[in-house]
Amino acid sequence: MTKKKKTEADPKVHEELKGFKMQINSFGEISSSFPIDKINEFLNKNVEDKKLKDREDLDEIKSPKKPKS
Repeated sequence: MTKKKKTEADPKVHEELKGFKMQINSFGEISSSFPIDKINEFLNKNVEDKKLKDREDLDEIKSPKKPKS
């Protein structure tokens, strides 16, 4: 039997994370193509935190108040 060749295809990702790449170098340091603040902002909007789900002010954290004009 012949072995299947592995193809390096880009994984399916969310529209906001197009072009996101992570690498781990030989020292174990993680580097990414996006700043950590942008990743955290995405996770705050799209991932439910089980520890915070019972908090009443969670909606305020997810969508900050807009200043009145």
